[in-house]
Amino acid sequence: MLDVHTLTDGGQTVDDMAARVVSWLAGARESLDLALYDVRLPGAPGDAVADAIRAARAHGVRVRIAFNQDERPPEDGPRPFFPVPPATEPHVLETLGVPVRPIPGWRDLMHHKYVVRDGAAVWSGSMNWTLDSFTRQENAVLTLESPAVAQAFARNFEQLWTRGTIGHSGDFDTGPVDGIRPWFCPGRGPELSHRIAKRIGEARRRVRIASPLLTAGPILGTLAEVIGERRADVAGVCDATQVRQVFGQWAQNPASRWKAPLLDRCLVVFHGKRSTPYAPGAVHDYMHAKVTVADDTVFVGSFNLSRSGEENAENVLEIADAALADRMADWIDGLRARYPPLNPRG
Repeated sequence: MLDVHTLTDGGQTVDDMAARVVSWLAGARESLDLALYDVRLPGAPGDAVADAIRAARAHGVRVRIAFNQDERPPEDGPRPFFPVPPATEPHVLETLGVPVRPIPGWRDLMHHKYVVRDGAAVWSGSMNWTLDSFTRQENAVLTLESPAVAQAFARNFEQLWTRGTIGHSGDFDTGPVDGIRPWFCPGRGPELSHRIAKRIGEARRRVRIASPLLTAGPILGTLAEVIGERRADVAGVCDATQVRQVFGQWAQNPASRWKAPLLDRCLVVFHGKRSTPYAPGAVHDYMHAKVTVADDTVFVGSFNLSRSGEENAENVLEIADAALADRMADWIDGLRARYPPLNPRG
C-alpha cells in the first residue's frame, strides 16, 4: 500500500507532522533503520518523536540512526549557497539510547530522509525532520508497505551503516515490483538522471516538475528539446532564489557555462518561489519538493534534478500509476499558482 502526503508552505502544523511521524514509527515490531540528512526538532514535537523511538527500543525493536555529518575541511573554501547545511546535533541523538552512525557528508551528502520499518515498509520523500521542513517548505512524503521495496532500502542502509561512508552506496539494480521501482544514488545516479530524461522524452501528454534546482545535463537537454518541439504540455515549479544563485555560480565556472542556455530555455515554463536566502538563523522556506510526472509515471524522493544529486546519497521511487500521476500533476499546478513566473536573472 502506497500513500503520498504533500506539504505546502504554511499548509500544516509541526504538531500535525510530528504526529504523523510518531504514528508511523509506532507500527514497528522488529526494527527501525533511519537514514536522515537533517534532524532538529526542539520542544514538544521533538520530544514526541524521541519518545516514540525510546518506546520502540523499550519494546525490543532494534533501532539504528545514520545521519549526515557536516564536517568540511577548513581549507575547502567558502560554503556554497546550497544545499543548506544540516543542523543535526549528534549529542541529542545519543540521548535516545540507540546506535547512531555519522556519515561524512562534505561535499557529497548523505541526503536521504528514509526509514525502513521491520524490513517490510518504508517512509521516504523530500521532508527533513526539522521544524521548517515540516511547516514552511513544499515537500512530498511517501509511505509504502512492500517487503520487496523495503529490502532494497534495507540493502542501501546496510551499505551506509557498514562502510560508514557514502562511497558507491546504491550500486545495485532493482526491478519494478507492482509498478514501483526504487533507485539509489550515487551508485545509480547517472542512470537515474538518464531514466528521468528518457521518460520526459517519451511523454506525449504532460510533464510536470517540482524541483528546487534543475542542473542535471541529461534532463536539461531532453526537457529543452521537448519544450522546443512542443511534444507535450510542460510546466514546473522550482526555487527562484536558488536558481538565481546557480546562474551566478555558473558564470564563475567555465566548465558549467554550457548549461545556462539550456536552463534558460527550460525555465520559460516554470514558476518560482522566492525563498529566503540561506543565512545562519534564517527561515528555511525553500521550494523543497522533488517530484517529476511524465504522462502516467511519477518519480518522487530526495533527489534534486541536479548534477550534485547524482553524487549524493539519494533515493527515488519510480511509480507507474495514472491516478497518482494525475494527483501529483494537479498538486504541482497548484504550487505554480502560488508563485509568479520565473525571472531567474532578475
